[in-house]
Amino acid sequence: MVDMRRRALAAVLLSAALLAAGCSGSSDPGAADDSALSPADPAKVSGEITVLTNRTDQVTDGTMQKYADLFNKDYPHVKVKFEGVTDYEGEVKIRMNTDKYGDVLLIPNSVVTADYPKFFASLGGAADLDAKYTAAGTGKGKVGDKVYGLAGFSFINGFVYNKDVWTAAGVTTWPTTPAEFLTGLQAIKDKTGATPYYTNYKDGWPLSSWSSVLGSATCDAKANDKLPTGNPWAPGSDLNTGDTLLYDIVKNKLSESDPTTTNWEDSKGLLATGKIATMWLGSWSLAQMQDAAKKAGKNPESIGYMPFPAQVGGKFCSVVAPDYQSAVNIHSPNKAAARAWIDWILEKSDTAAVNQAVSALKGAPLPSALKPFTDAGVQFIDLSQADSAKVSQIDNLSEVGISKPEYRQHLIDVARGAGKGDLNTIFADLAKKWSEAAKNLG
Repeated sequence: MVDMRRRALAAVLLSAALLAAGCSGSSDPGAADDSALSPADPAKVSGEITVLTNRTDQVTDGTMQKYADLFNKDYPHVKVKFEGVTDYEGEVKIRMNTDKYGDVLLIPNSVVTADYPKFFASLGGAADLDAKYTAAGTGKGKVGDKVYGLAGFSFINGFVYNKDVWTAAGVTTWPTTPAEFLTGLQAIKDKTGATPYYTNYKDGWPLSSWSSVLGSATCDAKANDKLPTGNPWAPGSDLNTGDTLLYDIVKNKLSESDPTTTNWEDSKGLLATGKIATMWLGSWSLAQMQDAAKKAGKNPESIGYMPFPAQVGGKFCSVVAPDYQSAVNIHSPNKAAARAWIDWILEKSDTAAVNQAVSALKGAPLPSALKPFTDAGVQFIDLSQADSAKVSQIDNLSEVGISKPEYRQHLIDVARGAGKGDLNTIFADLAKKWSEAAKNLG
């Protein structure tokens, strides 16, 4: 999975306004997008398209070209070019000031949902696409009765961990409360030489995954829809529970000694070899950690995955969080070909299986990596995105940045004594900013 997202991911779910970042669409919303409304007939589709991707590794190692070769068996008259973008969020956001941002692209997290029609062609009616794809696949891409972005697959959220390290510490069952989880990390610190938890503070983006706690801790599919009218950090809320756990991990010195020196690429090998024990990441990380274990001569089966330590009615819950949404540039001269690529990737390629992800296609089998979750009866939740546009507006106006790393970096700084205040003041400040923004938006 791409190393800069993920966040994600996974997420994943809440974003700041693109317009505030200086991005503006030059076309009339919804104009000239009819050619992308219906799935393309292979015999009538031709042209050249450029696909923007954050998977620079898959561009250089030939993986994307292999997909293009398979695609051409169905669409022989379409030429597909790929452009890997390292700083995907930053660069694509800037390019969207122009008409030149590829034919197919992953929608940057900074684009407000309500602005999708300014930049992307409609992929079809919401009712029709809802019949084929899961709520995670279409949810955030909806504006009115049309869909402008499709997430090809989704990930569940949890802790990727080294089972050998946790077992050596005497913890062989999943913690069911934050307190039990902290006790487990303390046992790892006391009984093994591993760092119990790794924040990935320096790279930043992995911290955004903590927003994916939303809905998991309370098993509430409507958690996101409640944000515009409530306090996201109220006692007992998902974000309060998740942020408190992260704060306590750092405050109790159960994470790396100097978070400013963390390294994402190194962290994969460190977890695979048992030098660190745990990280909160989307399930996309499993394949990468298992690959790191193989490269280090370790057993990939030592890489495990556990849900957030909270239960409702005796059951764990995990939100199914969509990956980046694929979209068609509204200015593309080859919308039919661009739409054909999206359809093929979502419906005929093995990308979901390779990434151990939950396919957006209804009825598709779950990946093998999630078998421990299904065996344990973990409930998978499709988080409602009915009010995602309003949430995005409030998040932008408040400058909270729920899905951005800076908010948790500050939390970590306070927890480790490098910042002023305490957890209560952090929550009070966040709640005040959020409430004032919500009122200003009416």
